[in-house]
Amino acid sequence: MASNSYCLGAFLLPQTFKKMTFFQSVVIAIVEGLTEFLPVSSTGHMIIAERLLQVTETDFVKVFTVAIQLGAILSVIVLYWKKFFDFSKWQFYVKLIIGVIPALVLGFLFSKKIDTMLDSATTVAIALLVGGIILLFVDKLFRRPRIQSEAVIKPVNAFIIGIWQCLAMVPGVSRSAASIIGGMQQKLTRSEAAEFSFFLAVPTMLAATGYKLLKYYKEAGGFSKEEIKLLAIGNIVAFVVAMIAIKFFISFLKKYGFRVWGIYRIIVGVVLLILIWKGIIAG
Repeated sequence: MASNSYCLGAFLLPQTFKKMTFFQSVVIAIVEGLTEFLPVSSTGHMIIAERLLQVTETDFVKVFTVAIQLGAILSVIVLYWKKFFDFSKWQFYVKLIIGVIPALVLGFLFSKKIDTMLDSATTVAIALLVGGIILLFVDKLFRRPRIQSEAVIKPVNAFIIGIWQCLAMVPGVSRSAASIIGGMQQKLTRSEAAEFSFFLAVPTMLAATGYKLLKYYKEAGGFSKEEIKLLAIGNIVAFVVAMIAIKFFISFLKKYGFRVWGIYRIIVGVVLLILIWKGIIAG
């Protein structure tokens, strides 16, 4: 039994991973679409999916996992198009710009460190576990919200929520969870904190995707036709799946809160640590 585990572990080690295929890109995009707006870490789940699918840990794969998040984020613009294209309410755009500043600054300063952490399944497992424990108590910690509308959110609230969002630079933390908790800490209701988290994701992921694509384009000398096809398919699939996930999450959050997601994160974190310990997944 031990020898079988060892062989399976060796089979899944990074040096034996295969090049990303069309099928693998679709599966990873589905995972992204399902998890981007849930407080479970889409990046963490994509890293796990890559390990299980034996995807080569190349520079393009790292770009792919960031770029397809844009597809999921664009679903927010479609679902909330009246909000995003109501140019008479310019304060809304100001708050988003202010909210994204912390991520832009820290993302630029610690870009290399963040890329290094993306290689670590152990980091994902620990972040999932710790984050899950925190989610068990979030609903009890923030029981007296005052802000029930985006219009009441002040620029300072947006900036502080943006600082919270930066915690998600650690893979496994979850951008959605960090920014929603940040919103609730700023006295937003659960549903309003979730919606503002969706809104804030748009400029955040536009900036992150643009930076990653431009950097890869310069360093690799452009994108191959195969890479363009994978990016296009990945974004389309993530967009469609995310459209469904958003509607589900808002209604679920209003009814049940965060405890269920906390339990889920703990289970996934523990299972992942066991798989790493057994050598089935590379840490």
